[in-house]
Amino acid sequence: MISLRKARVADAIAIGAVHVAAWRNTYPGILPDSYLANLSVSRQAAHYDAAIRGGTGVVVATASGTDVPLGSGPRIVGFATAGRARHAEVGGRRLAEGEVETLYVLDDWRDRGVGRRLMRAAAGHLVEIGCKSAFLWVLRDNPSRWFYQRLGGKPVAETFTQIAGQKISQTAFVWDPIEQLLAASPQAS
Repeated sequence: MISLRKARVADAIAIGAVHVAAWRNTYPGILPDSYLANLSVSRQAAHYDAAIRGGTGVVVATASGTDVPLGSGPRIVGFATAGRARHAEVGGRRLAEGEVETLYVLDDWRDRGVGRRLMRAAAGHLVEIGCKSAFLWVLRDNPSRWFYQRLGGKPVAETFTQIAGQKISQTAFVWDPIEQLLAASPQAS
C-alpha cells in the first residue's frame, strides 16, 4: 500500500537516499558520471532536514504491507517539496506564485501513480499557503519531462542552470490556475 504524509525530520536520511538514487538513475549521459558518483546521501539528508525544519512543504510517499518485504516497516519510495516561488521570473515575466521544487520517485515505484499523487499533494500545500499558480523546472533532457505535460503543465520558458560546472538547459512547466494540477487524474498521465 502506498500512503502519503507530511515529512518528519526523522525522514531526512531516507529522503536523501531517494534523491541520490533518482539522480543516479535519471541523469547518466546528462550529467557527468563523476558528479553522480560523488552525490552524498548525508549532504542531501542535511539539506532536507533543514527544509523540513524550515517549514518547506515536504511530502513523502511510503510503501507498506504487501508492497515491502515481510517484516519490514513502511519505506519511503518518493517525495516532493513545494513552497513559494524562489526564482520565478524569466525575461521579466513572472512564471507562478508557487514552485514544486523537487519530485523524485524510486525507479521500482514509478508507473504506479506515486508521482501524480505527490504532485497533487505539493499543489495542495501551495494552495494552503495562498498560491494560485504553480511551476517547476525540469532539465530539458530529463526523460520524465513529458510526465509534467501529461499532468496539464504548459512549457512556457527555457533557461540554463549550472550543474557540475556544466550549462544545462531546463524548461519551466506552469499550471495556471493551480486547480489544473489539483484536478490531474491518474488516467491523465
